[in-house]
Amino acid sequence: MRFYAQTPARRGRQVFADLVAVALIAVVVKFALAVHDAILLLAEPGRKAESAGDTLAGSLGDAGDAASKVPFVGDSLRKPLQSAAEAGTGLSDAGQSLQDTVGHVATLTALALIIFPVALVLLLWLPPRLLWVRRSATTRRLLDASGGADLLALRALTGPQRALAAVPVPAGGLAEAWRRGDPHVIAELSSVALRQTGLRP
Repeated sequence: MRFYAQTPARRGRQVFADLVAVALIAVVVKFALAVHDAILLLAEPGRKAESAGDTLAGSLGDAGDAASKVPFVGDSLRKPLQSAAEAGTGLSDAGQSLQDTVGHVATLTALALIIFPVALVLLLWLPPRLLWVRRSATTRRLLDASGGADLLALRALTGPQRALAAVPVPAGGLAEAWRRGDPHVIAELSSVALRQTGLRP
């Protein structure tokens, strides 16, 4: 199985198309990752809220523990401080929740920005490449088969006429020479069919 043509012009076009496809995919992925990082910046308030909530909850929790040691009124002093510490924990949880939400949005956005453009690039690039690989393999098998050169010569005769300009025309014309089984004409015509596919004789 051959992945690239043997003729320079077609091989150059194939390599160029491959490079363009790879470059487009790389640009799409880089752009999607940049968008992902930009969206993650929106989680900064959540990080600050989480940090502030943890600090507040820790400080008020320590203050409540210290207040509980005051004789007679310790429990009364501890309850409001403990409630305030729980509010700080709630603030911390809200900050964490905001970070999680922003992270999910960033990931989904990046995936969408990668999947759809890459699928479009592959849809435009891959089928023609696979079609050529299949066609070249079929042409090569046909050439190797018995009578394959005759069939390739017929393909050249029924193909674009401008491709036949370089073939010397014998008396009676190319079609008549092919019908007579002229080996020189058949070889020339089969070479034309191979070059049209991007293969060498």
